[in-house]
Amino acid sequence: MARSRRFRFCVVAAATGLLLLLGTTPGHDAAAQLLNPSGDNLPLQVQADSGIEWQQNEKLYIARGNAVATRGPAAVRADTLIAHYREVKGSGAAATTGGNTEIYRVEAEGNVTMTREGQTILGDRAVYDLDQALMVVTGKALKLTTATDIVTARDSLEWYDQKQVAVARGNAVAIRNGKTIKADILTAYMVKTKPSDGKTPARPVKAPAAAGAKPSPTPITASGAPPAAESKISRVDAQGHVVVTNAIDTGRGDYGVYNADTGICTLVDNVVIARAKDVIKGQYGVMDLNKNVSRMLPSAAGAPAGSPQRVQGLFVREDQAHGAGAGGGTSGGKGSSATGKKP
Repeated sequence: MARSRRFRFCVVAAATGLLLLLGTTPGHDAAAQLLNPSGDNLPLQVQADSGIEWQQNEKLYIARGNAVATRGPAAVRADTLIAHYREVKGSGAAATTGGNTEIYRVEAEGNVTMTREGQTILGDRAVYDLDQALMVVTGKALKLTTATDIVTARDSLEWYDQKQVAVARGNAVAIRNGKTIKADILTAYMVKTKPSDGKTPARPVKAPAAAGAKPSPTPITASGAPPAAESKISRVDAQGHVVVTNAIDTGRGDYGVYNADTGICTLVDNVVIARAKDVIKGQYGVMDLNKNVSRMLPSAAGAPAGSPQRVQGLFVREDQAHGAGAGGGTSGGKGSSATGKKP
């Protein structure tokens, strides 16, 4: 009887720790959030083929063997789920499990799948740091999907829970409706939408970037987003070897900012925009991926005064493009004005 009670206590304790993977975030009233994070007080269910164990000396809760933790519509699945806890020192930021301990780190190992607010994240290993509200997913075939977007990465996917920001590192790719943006690093700012009740989805709360501004390598907070049932990408900042494509145009640059709502992508530094054999080059390009209109400027509006580089364009006529031995059929050569435009 005592053994049975201890096992049930072990399951409850581990379940409490695994709850942190499913949406609770650090705060001054962490205990209340743990029990009722969104005012819905939904039950938590934890299942594992090989059982759940409590290692007191190592201060770990572990669920092994096809482990699944679900709470309402949110779920995490992995071969193993591990929760690290520590002694509470004052009013710590991490969520308390009751008594004088608190969970500060949760790990998912092997065939990791996380679903929450219309998002699905796939990877081999995930680590959630409660103090920083930061989750890092690594492994092969890393992928984040929403109802409208797909993001993949080679090295890691990072999720900043309080800021609603995802960072994809290493050969990162984001796709929406045939539009693709690739870069060494992609930073995706998410916006939450209300449940499907016929009302207009919530608008992004971030202000657009200033003209010509390069994206910051450190995510900025998108505060004030209303509670919602689903998330989608509102904006993507791209850094390093940026490539943007739609059905007919390809743009390249050192930096890029893509507004997913308007379909407008701004490219900065060493910009090249191509359509078939037609090419325009400059330092500041704007691509409207919805209307298939691209513009090239010598510099951004409001940029510091200096010696702007002239915009260059190479335009090949159709008959020259298909003619034998056609050499350099240009229309315009170097742009005679400060603006090059592709209709």
